[in-house]
Amino acid sequence: MSLAIRNQMQVTVSLADDAIGAVEILPRVQPPLARLFAGKPASSLLNVLPRLFSLCAAAHQVAFLSAIGAARGAGLNLATRQHRMTLVVAERLAELLRGLFVAHLAQDPTSADAIRALIQDVLVLVGSAKAGCRLALSEAAVRIAAALAALGIANEDGAPMPGSPLALRIAALEEVILKPVPMQHSFLSAADDHDIIERLLVNDVSACHCPDLEGRIPETGPWARQMKRGRLSSGRSAPAERLKARIAEIVGLCAWLKAGAHIEIAQDGIVESYGLGPRRGAAAVECARGRLYHAVELDRQGQISRFECLAPTEWNFHSRGPLVRSLQGAGLTARPHARAAIRRVIESLDPCVAFTLNFRDVGDA
Repeated sequence: MSLAIRNQMQVTVSLADDAIGAVEILPRVQPPLARLFAGKPASSLLNVLPRLFSLCAAAHQVAFLSAIGAARGAGLNLATRQHRMTLVVAERLAELLRGLFVAHLAQDPTSADAIRALIQDVLVLVGSAKAGCRLALSEAAVRIAAALAALGIANEDGAPMPGSPLALRIAALEEVILKPVPMQHSFLSAADDHDIIERLLVNDVSACHCPDLEGRIPETGPWARQMKRGRLSSGRSAPAERLKARIAEIVGLCAWLKAGAHIEIAQDGIVESYGLGPRRGAAAVECARGRLYHAVELDRQGQISRFECLAPTEWNFHSRGPLVRSLQGAGLTARPHARAAIRRVIESLDPCVAFTLNFRDVGDA
């Protein structure tokens, strides 16, 4: 059987003399998960998930296990909840750091030594989380905090030291090149879980690749999490605000792991599971790029009869979502730098797949 899968997005932006016109997104084509998983025992799919979802594999495994457990009506003991939450947090920290290296520090030679140390410690951190070794996990988090301090991130709020590479990067992102049209931001949270899960389990094939909350297409990810907690202002530049949120979250997650990864002081909503009646269950997990959903139905033999997955990228790169709202109609204050600024907006939303960016010059926006 040949499966039509395109694990890449295409973004096309129409540029006029002084504004952005249309923003078109050709989304990825996802594998037919419901068809691939149907009729299979849940245990046989745990090793398949990391191959299907190479990014945030632990988050997908935790979401799947939590949804299956909810469908079976199985309770979780404290040790299992602790282990799953620690896995998700360690992976989220690793992914947020990876994005920081790739997008913001890769061209800075002064950061090379600290980045190398961070990479080694992140590998130890993730391995310790998988092994359930909390002492090694805490020690790795301490070393990561020291490496972050060497990069100029020593404050508890995550604000980079003045003159550090990340402080300079934030200042550059705050330069006004794109002037977005005024809009009201919307952010995804655990309060939306029931509405989303209900849509996933009705016979609506668009729910997994073109989600909608009664016309609302919220943003999800570090900035959304910070904004829901009321810790950031909307700011002048979305890329700068998203970078600040990423740094602040890195510091917060590292502090939680250093302190022993106690479930009692964890942020709300990291891993949630929902029993939905006989043989139906769902889970929501806060991974690096935002809120991830899995929903399952089991047949009478306990095998999977339905599996649905909704990833954060489907919200952020929706045809009416945060990226389009950030760009469409925006004024261009420095046309020669507009294309680079548009790419920065896309990168700030951190898609979980590769993307190509095309530009179309038009005479009138």
